[in-house]
Amino acid sequence: MTSQSNQSNQSDRIIIFDTTLRDGEQCPGATLNVDEKLSIARQLARLGVDVIEAGFAFASPGDFEAVEKIAATVGTADGPVICSLARAIKADIEAAAKALKPAVKGRIHTFISTSDIHLEYQLKKTRKEVLQIAQEMVAYAKSFMDDVEFSPMDAVRTDPEYLYEVLEAAINAGATTVNIPDTVGYTTPNEFGALIKGIAENVPNIDRAIISVHGHNDLGLAVANFLEAVKNGARQLECTINGIGERAGNAALEELVMALHVRRQYFNPFLGRPVDSDASLTNIDTKQIYKTSRLVSNLTGMLVQPNKAIVGANAFAHESGIHQDGVLKNKLTYEIMDAQSIGLHDNQIVLGKHSGRNAFRTRLKDLGFELGDNELNHAFLRFKDFADKKKEITDWDLEAIVNDEIQQAPELFKLELVQVSCGSNAQPTATVTVRVPSGEELMDAAIGTGPVDAIYKAINRVVQVPNELIEFSVQSVTAGIDAIGEVTIRLRDPQGRIYSGHSANTDIVVASALAYINALNRLSAAMQKPGSQAREAIVAQV
Repeated sequence: MTSQSNQSNQSDRIIIFDTTLRDGEQCPGATLNVDEKLSIARQLARLGVDVIEAGFAFASPGDFEAVEKIAATVGTADGPVICSLARAIKADIEAAAKALKPAVKGRIHTFISTSDIHLEYQLKKTRKEVLQIAQEMVAYAKSFMDDVEFSPMDAVRTDPEYLYEVLEAAINAGATTVNIPDTVGYTTPNEFGALIKGIAENVPNIDRAIISVHGHNDLGLAVANFLEAVKNGARQLECTINGIGERAGNAALEELVMALHVRRQYFNPFLGRPVDSDASLTNIDTKQIYKTSRLVSNLTGMLVQPNKAIVGANAFAHESGIHQDGVLKNKLTYEIMDAQSIGLHDNQIVLGKHSGRNAFRTRLKDLGFELGDNELNHAFLRFKDFADKKKEITDWDLEAIVNDEIQQAPELFKLELVQVSCGSNAQPTATVTVRVPSGEELMDAAIGTGPVDAIYKAINRVVQVPNELIEFSVQSVTAGIDAIGEVTIRLRDPQGRIYSGHSANTDIVVASALAYINALNRLSAAMQKPGSQAREAIVAQV
């Protein structure tokens, strides 16, 4: 339905616009199916983001379905604004409006390039033509819904005087938010701050719109650029979980939110608040940050580096003796924030092999997971299986089990058996049985440089799907010899497209085989999906 966003032009708080499901998904190998996008969208709502950019509705039928489902499921009266990206083209805008119809609060985000280099080489249009298109397409979007965002792509490399003119025209046409993107990750904090200040001072009608910023991390400056933009008038930040996105990624939501949280006394005056105000600068529930990071990492196959700020495995770890001594005496000596503030708790032993389905469901609900009956049944069976192998089941184990269950790809191939033989004086050999789409079970064997290599060669002999393994990673969910191991892999198809696979098991050999099958299913499903190449051609323009 057509609806006015609940975001007024507030100067005393920061609006968090999450684009994990749109820009984040453009990261090679991070492609998500509809159910996975819906799982992430639900968690983003729990996290408390103000706006979810759910996708690019015109790009493909799958993208349209994802935006529409998220709009219907997450776009409730007390939920976030649901947004769809659209080029400044009528067909794109119409698709976005249609997909967003179920949302109580919908937003169309339309864009067109404005830098001279993009106008000359990409659009092949004059400044006057682009100005007219921007004005007309914002007005067209406005005819579908009140909440319209406009982005002049490559704004950082656009002539400022022309940029002011385009923004003024877009606001006059009905844009309620104007987004300033650093599309190529080129700018520095002082430059970006000056650009935002110039917009605030030189666009006559800027008081009728919220200034937003979007930026890529090619020089590692995206978060710093955004914080400088906040000091100069930006009130919406477009970011992604774990900073995923094209090339070097986007500004990381968790870093921005925690910087504003930990240093709110510093930022308070820039938002017109008393210096000593302790009120949060965003609507984010910081205790949901770690859980959201883990979910996105598992579903996209994009691992979080150990030294990643806020959510990395080492973010709250101390090895230096001096640091350890200080932290033991008082955490504030070397920690500027509490690990619990992002939802990172010590492992809690909550369930065991004698626990029932109701206790399992209740604990999952406490952890923020809401599963359908079918998903719950599968997850419960896996839990019981792991409980027989592990004496103690922790919350982290449960998260691994459930994340693994809800991210399953279409089951074109199913692993029925894997068996390996290896040792210091033996040739690694693997035997696999795989059920293929016809329903037939095929068995084959292969030797390799190690057990995993042998398994993958045997599977390839059965499935006959051309691919190249480009990344293989194993992580332990918890400590201990009986820990669940998470395996994440990335495959490349002959066209250069990348697909991820993930699985968790107490047996890392089995997890490795299942992760490979998971990635092959994604690759095979994409090859069979109509319009996938068309989508890539469109998305590449964003």
